[in-house]
This record gives sequence, structure tokens and C-alpha cells, in this order.
Amino acid sequence: MVNDNTNSTSITADGNTEIHPFRIDIPQADIEDLQYRLARTRWSSELLGLGWCRGVPVDYLKELAEYWRSEYNWREHEAKLNAYPQFTTTIDGQTIHFLHVKSPESNATPLMLIHGWPGSFVEFMDVIGPLTNPRAHGGDPADAFHVVIPSVPGFGFSLPLSEPGWSTGRIARAFTHLMSRLGYDRYGVQGGDTGAFVAPEMGHHDPEHIIGVHVNALLAFPNGTEGEMESLSEVDRSRFAMMEGFNDGYLQIQSQRPQTLAYGLHDSPVGQLAWIVEKFKELTEPDDGLPEDSIDRDRMLTNISLYWFNGIAGSSAQIYYESRHDEAAWIPKDRGMVPTGVLFSLAKDVTIRHFAERDHNIVHWSEYDLGGHFFAMEQPELLTQDVRAFFRKLRK
Repeated sequence: MVNDNTNSTSITADGNTEIHPFRIDIPQADIEDLQYRLARTRWSSELLGLGWCRGVPVDYLKELAEYWRSEYNWREHEAKLNAYPQFTTTIDGQTIHFLHVKSPESNATPLMLIHGWPGSFVEFMDVIGPLTNPRAHGGDPADAFHVVIPSVPGFGFSLPLSEPGWSTGRIARAFTHLMSRLGYDRYGVQGGDTGAFVAPEMGHHDPEHIIGVHVNALLAFPNGTEGEMESLSEVDRSRFAMMEGFNDGYLQIQSQRPQTLAYGLHDSPVGQLAWIVEKFKELTEPDDGLPEDSIDRDRMLTNISLYWFNGIAGSSAQIYYESRHDEAAWIPKDRGMVPTGVLFSLAKDVTIRHFAERDHNIVHWSEYDLGGHFFAMEQPELLTQDVRAFFRKLRK
């Protein structure tokens, strides 16, 4: 959480375009404090025999918390994160943290990868190598990318939030500035969850410089056109019903009272653990598995550790509040014209293609029966394959 330049994470004045090297170095006292708090957890009782239907079962959470306390090695995973070049810069008054991993291929395509909640830049650890160096991973060097992975403001090390108003539109503008600051005149964008909102916004904001937008976990909504629901297939109707009936209790809380929620999660590592791991259980594939059946347990805990050590329960939830209260986000836009690729998880996505094609210039649509919402972590090979295929079409 800190860096190799003691002044490099301070917010600089607007107009300062400096980019500073950054290195993660969580104080040992913070690691020991986490272990101490985990050991002294006051456990809640539960109604027996209900499984996950009312939340995370206590036996499962006790075992996972004990593993986090006594077996998980933060320093080992911190070193793996620090193996990638990291930087900070200030855009629109906000510190932006990002990874910038250049390909050994000189003609590689610049590509930004954007995470969502409850994720972080950690989501993309398994795709960095194949995307930047396909030659070393059995791929075609022509498919190489220079990869930029920012932490969304309020997440990771893009801290602190400079002020209210960091909506997806404002984030999109900041990220286009970041790519310009790095010297990339033509580039692609990939995003899931929050990233699936930010990436198309970048296309709206800066279509002259963005060659293509690839998304997973895309959402597309009715716009009130008369008869628009009547033309939907039975499959699309069922997907719309799933979207309407989604257990979005976490969304309602984070979009209306993120600060109140923050006190409990900021003070209790088990509270933060349960709040996030429930989403990994609900949104990974298969339904009847545990989160670690789909995602490496240590990778999941590395992601959650970033939330704990950086104290971002409240700041990361602000994106939900901003989205709910951003009137501009709900005003219909002209159809996006940047070529767009959609990766669809048959298990977890509820995208209605008719609505998506109404809003976006979709030139690539692929469906997979493996992988869920956290596709980059669950199926990194398939995500890499799909991103390559989409941008290959654009090169042709």
C-alpha cells in the first residue's frame, strides 16, 4: 500500500501528468492485526440445515476464516502481484493505480482490462501472460496485447476517493485520459461487471481512439418502447425474469447506504469475508459448488485481502450509489458505434441480445457453458481465446 516513492500516491494538482512507480508493501503490523481479529471473531449462531439460502453457513465461514488466518500467506501473493509493473497517476483530482504490462511483440495492440465489484485488478492475473506474450503460451504473436489494468476509483490502490460523483461515465473519461497519457492513440477495452458499463462508456466518449470494446456480464435493459417485450423469445423472457428476481439485497444496501455498511465491514475481517464470498458463491459456476471449486482459494483471498488492508468496503460500494443516483446514466443514448464483442455465460448471464444489439454495434457474440460472472478468474483460457478472436476480426 505503499510504494517506492513516499510522495507518489499523494493527489497532485490538476494538470500534473506525472506517472509514478508503485509497489505494494502492506505493513507487517496490518497483517498481524488481521490475524488477531480473525482469531477473536465473535461468531453468530444460525438456523440449522438451511445451507446457503439465507447467507453464508457458519461452518463454511469458520473454516475459511481459519485458513485465511493461519495458512494463507499474504507476502507470497504480494510478491506475485509486485512481479507486474505498477504505477499511479492523478486524473481529475483522483489517484489512479494501474498495472502496465508491455508485450515483447513490438506491434502488440494496447488493451485496457476493467474489473468490477467485488473484484479488483487481481481478477486478471491469469490472463496477463497469455495476452501479452502469446508466443510463450502456444499462441500467435499477432494476437499480442500491451495490457493496462487500472483499479477503479475507490478500489484497490486508487485511493482515497477524491470526492462524490465518480460515476461510470466519469470513470470512463478518466480511463480514456489514462490511455492517452500512456501514449496509446488506438486501443481496445475489455470489461466485466462494472467494467461492462465503463468500457462501452469509453466507446461513447472516445470512439476515435477505441478500436473495439469486449465485454462479459453485460446488462441491457428495456427502454420503454411500445411492444418491445412482445418480440422476446421464451429464453429471453426467462432471462429477464431472472434479472428482475435477482437477490440484490447487497445492491440495495450499497446503492443507498454505503457508508453505514462500511462501518461493520471495515471493522470486522470476517464480515468483509462473508460479504464478498457470498457473491463468489452466488455468481460462479456451477451452482451446486463452493466458490473455491471455480476459483483458486488463495486468489479469492488475495482479492478479499486488498479490500481489508486498504479499507475499501465503503469506497468500493460508492459506485453503486453513484450509478443509482446518476440521472445521466438512465438517459437513453445513441447506439454505440464502436465494434463490440460480447462473451455470454450461459450459466450466469442474463443479457438479452435484442436489447444489447439495440444499444451496441455488436460484431461478435459467443456463448459458453463453462464459467460464470467472474469469467477472467473462472475460465481465463476461454476469456483469452475470446478476446483474441474478437480483436482478430477487427484487424482483418
